[in-house]
Amino acid sequence: MTTEATTTDSQVFTASWQDWHRAQEDRISAPHGFLAVTGLHWLDDRPQRFPDAPGAWHTGPDGVVVTLDDGEELVVDGTPVRGEHRFGVLPERSSVDAVWGDAVIEVAKRGGNDIVRPRHPDAPLRTAFTGTPAYAPDPRWAVTGRYVPFDAPRPTTVGAAVEGLEHVYDAPGRVEFELEGRQLSLTAFPGRGPGGLTVLFTDATSGVTTYAANRILTVGPPAADGTVVLDFNRAANLPCAYTDLATCPLPPAGNRLPVAVEAGQKIPRERGGS
Repeated sequence: MTTEATTTDSQVFTASWQDWHRAQEDRISAPHGFLAVTGLHWLDDRPQRFPDAPGAWHTGPDGVVVTLDDGEELVVDGTPVRGEHRFGVLPERSSVDAVWGDAVIEVAKRGGNDIVRPRHPDAPLRTAFTGTPAYAPDPRWAVTGRYVPFDAPRPTTVGAAVEGLEHVYDAPGRVEFELEGRQLSLTAFPGRGPGGLTVLFTDATSGVTTYAANRILTVGPPAADGTVVLDFNRAANLPCAYTDLATCPLPPAGNRLPVAVEAGQKIPRERGGS
């Protein structure tokens, strides 16, 4: 390959990474992104009022209920609601967004618990955001691996950023690969797109230059022979890297890599990163 071709490939690789990084920043700093969250409120059978949301909230066998005062209104699925509104029983890891003025009141279930998590565009964490530090992209951190499916999906319980909370995912398989001269593997969870995978992991940089608890890597659908590409340049922070108002899952046992993955996003400035 000529020097000119190598330079062009490097420029394309870098430009693609920059687009990815910009999209990550746009997502978390969006007007109702995770940096806009102002509270994480846990519901029970007692009606509760919160300073950053209208109404009194409670939950029970029939799901989440809010009772709005006179003059208060939420917009749910495009329909204004007043008085008592029943959100019903929410599936695990699902959420409903209720609009309140320029804010969004997220109603969700996490770890078997119903929560209310308001998102306000003028939240100080969001308005002060200046971007996430990251390693410069380097093609050597994009490695080819092999996806090995389990005989059947394995229910896998992991911890969460919130102490005492647990998440359960069905792990379809693991990814085997070589990095820094070592044979390694990571348990994979289903991705968002058809056939895609996600990997939660830590490594020797965790708590040093990268966020201590976790990073996440999206992996495309495996090829027919199981080949996948793990581009650690795209190892991303989860919301808990920025705020304590997130319930992010922790990596499963065995997903701590014994090498320093000096690629991807670093510790956010909000957590003291530079």
